[in-house]
Amino acid sequence: AAIAPTAGASWALARYGRDRRLAAEAELARVLAPLPVTALRLSPIANHMLVRLGLKEIGDLAGVPRKALARRFAKDEHPLDALDRALGRKPEPLTPLPEDPPPRALLPLKEPVVHPEAAAQALGRLVPPLAKELGRRKLGARHLVLTAYRVDGSLGEVQVATSIPSRDPDHLHRLLSGILERQGIDPGFGIDAFALEVRWWERLDAAQEALLGEPPAELAVAALIDRLSVRLGPARVRRPVAVDSHLPERAAGWVEGVDTAAHSPLSLSRAEALPTRLLDTPEEVAVIYATPEGLPRRFVWRRKVHDIARAQGPQRISPEWWRSRSTARLRDYYKVEDTAGVRFWIFREGVVGDGRGGPPPWFVHGLFS
Repeated sequence: AAIAPTAGASWALARYGRDRRLAAEAELARVLAPLPVTALRLSPIANHMLVRLGLKEIGDLAGVPRKALARRFAKDEHPLDALDRALGRKPEPLTPLPEDPPPRALLPLKEPVVHPEAAAQALGRLVPPLAKELGRRKLGARHLVLTAYRVDGSLGEVQVATSIPSRDPDHLHRLLSGILERQGIDPGFGIDAFALEVRWWERLDAAQEALLGEPPAELAVAALIDRLSVRLGPARVRRPVAVDSHLPERAAGWVEGVDTAAHSPLSLSRAEALPTRLLDTPEEVAVIYATPEGLPRRFVWRRKVHDIARAQGPQRISPEWWRSRSTARLRDYYKVEDTAGVRFWIFREGVVGDGRGGPPPWFVHGLFS
């Protein structure tokens, strides 16, 4: 950070200056002089032209005729104009960011209420205007908070999240009513106002949901996830997500169904490569094979012998050296089918003579339906 009398000077000092203390207006020229010309916020082409002319520092621009530079630079890229703005000789108006308050609906009450059902009744008057405001701003709610303002200055809150952006008043009302049934809001000595606010929202443009009026499957599933999360609790409703790992047991994880953070869903291409049932921890088996590097022929798993009728592979997966220990071994995966028609996903950990242990062990990692 840096503080200076002008926006241009503070920008330059924050990125290129050594002395970032408050610089008086009379000291600006001296403080900016040793800085590179890139501190004037010009385009890369203009900066390159100044360096070619031998004007590498801001102090080198002192005494240079304005008309001499005007022939080489566009009007809005004149380095002396940029220097005048940084020194305060020319105005540089700043446009503030437009105010973007969160979508909110307020319900003040003429008299404090103490009835336990007051919050549920207030929802009927808060949700429609909030949904209308979301539609006007083309937004969808992801996290809503119902706040009750008590007469003693304390607050009562309930909150709910959605799995996808939504501004459907019926759906939002149903979710908030459900959380009120589970948690409720204690009126205390009385409540004199209610507010319904969207704490997290996303862009949601208008779109035709279906041709014949039936709701799309995605919206139906999202609504089901929201209702189950309200009834059972967010921690008990989870969805699978992809994890940045090529090891099968690490390639997928679970998050809450209404988690607002950005996650990559499991793609069909990744899921197709994995067996229908993947064991959380690979289980070691005893395998009999023809040659040390040949296909497996028979293995014993959970005290049962499986004779292999067909085998496909190997598919080699290298260890994640940045996460695993230095002695981690590569894996050769095989899809095998026994004589009973049961298909397994097994792998050999390591190869003979790799110098990272004894004979490579074999493991069952999954089963195909």
